[in-house]
Amino acid sequence: MRHRSTTINERLTAFGAKRRAFARCIVGLAAMIAAAAPVSAKSGFPNRPVRIIVAFAPGGITDIIARLVGQKLNDATGESFVVENRGGASGALGAKIVSDAAPDGYTLLVTTTAVAINATVVKGAVDPRTQLTPIAIAATAPMIFAVNHSVTSPNLMDYVRRVKKGRVTFSSSGIGTAEDLTAEYIFKAVPGINATSVPYSGGADVLNAVLGNQVDLAATTVPPALPFLKGGSLRVLASASHRRLAMLPDVPTLGELGFPDLENPSWIAFFGPPNLPGDIAGKLNSMINKALVRPDVTARLTALGFLLQPQGQAETVTAMKQEAAKWKEMVEKTGFNPN
Repeated sequence: MRHRSTTINERLTAFGAKRRAFARCIVGLAAMIAAAAPVSAKSGFPNRPVRIIVAFAPGGITDIIARLVGQKLNDATGESFVVENRGGASGALGAKIVSDAAPDGYTLLVTTTAVAINATVVKGAVDPRTQLTPIAIAATAPMIFAVNHSVTSPNLMDYVRRVKKGRVTFSSSGIGTAEDLTAEYIFKAVPGINATSVPYSGGADVLNAVLGNQVDLAATTVPPALPFLKGGSLRVLASASHRRLAMLPDVPTLGELGFPDLENPSWIAFFGPPNLPGDIAGKLNSMINKALVRPDVTARLTALGFLLQPQGQAETVTAMKQEAAKWKEMVEKTGFNPN
């Protein structure tokens, strides 16, 4: 009996050792599979700091939105969302950095309409449709045509046709920017109007040129103009929107005045590298949208003159395809050539 009992104990011991060895193999195999698999939102994303590359200089509207949303993402996840300003080449430098980053969700881009325009006019520029992953549109800035408060014309067409006799100068934040191309497009669409673009380096200079009567009008957006509109030193003669803006209910749209019925807001959006896994892009979209609808964030951005219309990640992808196609057409119709 003693011999039989000893044999059973030995077999049990050997069996236990084999089970432990098998378990170690399973654990090791699982670790190898996890290491080889792409990063997934289900794995606890984010679980380390996230870089937010802002494609423009500190202090601008893009930077403000990136930091405002980034802080809310930090608060919601407990992870750091670190803003890095990498301005240059009208946003092309920052876009290139993110386009070359690993598709793991830990490097994001915040940029403007410029990324869609650059893809058409700048050789080798990043194409947001194929070389980035659109994640979320944070805000849009309605485009307007503003004049010095001394101008009494009721609308843009009256001012250009009757007062200026078809010859007008306009300021914008640079040749080939969204505002410049929009102005060129709508003025060229109406026979008898000869419009001259006068580019400036930033929004403040664009408006100061009008305030100082150096140009006839400014092709700009609501956010930089809002303080001057509230102060009464500027007036708006038209908006590039299909419907009148709630914030400017007395201002007619371009379509109402006989110009092309055009809606051309500038936008600020979040992107990731190309081939970003769908679950990570979707999670980031949800996180960003939740940040945008926080009462304090909504109040801050609305006060700055932005419109907030959060949408899903798939809708953002579609919107970016439409934007790229729209700006390509506009560049072609205006004959813009940066070279």
